[in-house]
Amino acid sequence: MTENSTRRTAARLAAAGALTAALAGVAPLAHAAQAPAVPAPPAAAEVAAAHDAATSAKTLDTLSRFFARDDAAGGAAAKTGGKPRIEGATVPVYELSPEFVAGKKDAPVAASDYLASKAVSADGRKASVWTAATGGSWKVVNIASGDDETRYAAEGAKKLAGGTVFREPQINAWYVQRGDRVLPLNSDAERAVGKQGTTLDAYRERVHKAYGDKLPGSAYAKKGAAGGYDEGAKAADGTLAAEPAASSSTGPSTTTVAASAGAAAALGLGLTTVAVRRLRRR
Repeated sequence: MTENSTRRTAARLAAAGALTAALAGVAPLAHAAQAPAVPAPPAAAEVAAAHDAATSAKTLDTLSRFFARDDAAGGAAAKTGGKPRIEGATVPVYELSPEFVAGKKDAPVAASDYLASKAVSADGRKASVWTAATGGSWKVVNIASGDDETRYAAEGAKKLAGGTVFREPQINAWYVQRGDRVLPLNSDAERAVGKQGTTLDAYRERVHKAYGDKLPGSAYAKKGAAGGYDEGAKAADGTLAAEPAASSSTGPSTTTVAASAGAAAALGLGLTTVAVRRLRRR
């Protein structure tokens, strides 16, 4: 190799090394994704007040009637003096945020909707007691069969510690999200994002495509679906139509609940249904 060739080779290597060093220095800044916003958790005093409302004598009496009406077995348990109880902690329930669906910068994936406590009947059946701040105090606004809210909160903490457990109500899918990962917690979520989950950006793209034109204030919402949400809507082929994102309010909605068997049951039990947002599908 001639002296000139040696010098040219050394120069190329030096230039390549400088470029590599430069790229190493700027790449993290150019590609580093900003950490997604995290929904603010409720204050400890709010959780305590919600728990007090769920465990009050009035609520336990309502639960007795709820389980008694659920089926004949519940009625037998109530007649023999079996009393329902509240088990475990009261947890915040987060639902898919319309700001996130719309693609708003720095919007968290979900927003707080209500607080939930697990109720257990004398014969072991479970229900979820929903509480919300209304009229200056925390009140029970709905009781739903099953313990989805508290159960998925616990499962999400195990699967992705420190993550936000939230529900996509349009398809009743439950997820846990932390950083750039969105992992499924039930079969509905697995069908939506796969068993291994997806990235936050990919999830945003999916929900924007599905619900971006059905947000509150959209033409879809103005057709008559309260808040742009119509769980009973049917597509032309008879299947359940894609439903829009949650109301833009970060708290429970104060709009009238669409008539349903669940809402009728809540009213029949004397609940404070003014703050019910959406009844869980049964």
